[in-house]
Amino acid sequence: MIELLEACVRIRSLSGQEQVVAEFLRDQMNARGFHAHVDPAGNAVGVIGAGPRQLVMLGHMDTVDGIVPVRYENGALYGRGAVDAKGPLCAFILAAAHVGAASPELLEQWQIIVIGATEEEAASSKGARYAMTQYRPQFCIIGEPSGSDGITLGYKGRLLTYARFEQPSQHTAMPGPSPAVQAIRLWNTLDEFTQRYNADKPRAFDQVLPTLRKISSDDDGLLAWCDMLISLRLPLEMGPQQMQEQFEVWCRTDRCAAARLTFNGHEHAYRSSRETPLARAFVDAIRAEHGRPAFKMKTGTADFNVVGPVWQCPIVAYGPGDSSLDHTPDEHVDIAEFERSVHILERVLRDVIRSQS
Repeated sequence: MIELLEACVRIRSLSGQEQVVAEFLRDQMNARGFHAHVDPAGNAVGVIGAGPRQLVMLGHMDTVDGIVPVRYENGALYGRGAVDAKGPLCAFILAAAHVGAASPELLEQWQIIVIGATEEEAASSKGARYAMTQYRPQFCIIGEPSGSDGITLGYKGRLLTYARFEQPSQHTAMPGPSPAVQAIRLWNTLDEFTQRYNADKPRAFDQVLPTLRKISSDDDGLLAWCDMLISLRLPLEMGPQQMQEQFEVWCRTDRCAAARLTFNGHEHAYRSSRETPLARAFVDAIRAEHGRPAFKMKTGTADFNVVGPVWQCPIVAYGPGDSSLDHTPDEHVDIAEFERSVHILERVLRDVIRSQS
């Protein structure tokens, strides 16, 4: 089973550059019994079954930058995307193909739709936003690393904040804060706010979590400036528009008035229930494969946030791999865990379709 993932990982596919991997996955799905194509958003889409009811398995095939040499070591496959998130996507393809081949009668009333989406790692989520207009599934599984025993029920929201401070150049002996100092003041204001907000919230899922992604300053002799990028992960109770308005309030004060702000990547946090047929099917399948099911709430953001509020169906995120390895130079997935996750997914698909038919 790992050969499909190895071949997929070997194809470099940064966000916005997914055409080659999309065509590869289309061909692989067609060879495994799907009716597959590349859609107008660049997604690789494969369908098994012809019934009116839909179960969508939505993964993503783009990766962040950074080359991790593809190799096998100590029972694991290394490579960029092995965990986030070509591993889950390839597990989806294999599980759906196995169910379609072994139990075609189950799909008389169902379609299993596997989607390898574009630009999940970008703030655009181009592939998921297109897919959400094309399908109306009864169930959805998002392809993200949860570990083979993990079932993810929620993801935090997001806001990306760009701040620019600038002023005419002046001698360093002149009084007044430089653009860099003004940027630090905005960060300190945000830090003080989040410490107060988070003080009575022990769970990270319920907190506002800021990250200073970039900061740089310069001076060309006429103009001095400082640019900063802040990423915020937001709880259910704090929407991105609400957080944006808080920044705008700060920048009407003397302390941060010099900032010019722009915002991007608005996503609301989203959480699903563990009391759905889909979540229960995962619990039963993991136990049947001698695992210990564990529900998880993630502090990141995924296509889960994009399609969940629109489709309003039972939804979980699942996939092999340790999410702490996402975007790292050590990204790898254990081969035995990958294969086990395929078996778990097969059980889930059969159970959900049988119980709902």
